[in-house]
Amino acid sequence: MPDVTGPYAPGTPCWVDLMVPDQQAALDFYRDLFGWQGQVGPPETGGYAVCELNGKPVAGIMAAMNPDGTKPDPMPPAVWTTYLATADVDATQSRIVSNGGTVMMPAMDVMTIGRMAVASDPTGAVFGLWQARDFAGAKVVNEPGAVIWNELNTSDTATASGFYASALGIKATPMEGATGYFSLEVDGRMVGGLQGLASIEGIPEDTPSHWLTYFSVDDTDSTVDALVRAGGNVLKPPFDMMAGRMAVVQDPQGGTFAVINAAEPQK
Repeated sequence: MPDVTGPYAPGTPCWVDLMVPDQQAALDFYRDLFGWQGQVGPPETGGYAVCELNGKPVAGIMAAMNPDGTKPDPMPPAVWTTYLATADVDATQSRIVSNGGTVMMPAMDVMTIGRMAVASDPTGAVFGLWQARDFAGAKVVNEPGAVIWNELNTSDTATASGFYASALGIKATPMEGATGYFSLEVDGRMVGGLQGLASIEGIPEDTPSHWLTYFSVDDTDSTVDALVRAGGNVLKPPFDMMAGRMAVVQDPQGGTFAVINAAEPQK
């Protein structure tokens, strides 16, 4: 079901957000592309915007800034971050370090809504951790305009698989019919994917390990056309694959994501 009514199991992607130089420009772009409603938040949250789809939280957009509220110089690149649910951020970040990962932003409270941290795995892929309190994460998924898939593209599948299993309880299992692709599972339920960078056709050789967010769309080609008209960039034009018709794109500020018109599951 596209509406999420219960808590996310630990290890499950539960939220995505975008950090950009120009927050309002990003809010306008994604409003037009996906139909999101969002506005710059209050000063006490650093202006963080929770975007909604049909009145339900779907993703976040924030302005890049230093911890003291000043603008970074140089400005970091725009980036989408995948957050993995955890029941205890502090314990999870300890396991991350003991399994070869790096804590980039230590555990911190976000008012009463939750507790978060940002880390990278041993192959360099950055991800967030979210311990829910008042806010569990996305309330709508798997429908046009919402997140439908989170994928780890890594320089070392064996190292990454071992890390996520030990640190976050996420198991990587070879996916039937997709050579070199793994499903990421939590308690036997598929929650994402994993593949080696070397197996991705046409990807630049210097591409670092990363988590890629996929958004569901009704029509991949028309969405990509709209993105280009709005100043976005196409990294991989629309193509058909086993899960549907997808493309990899960038917003006008360089934030990379995928869009997919997912195929109906086989009966």
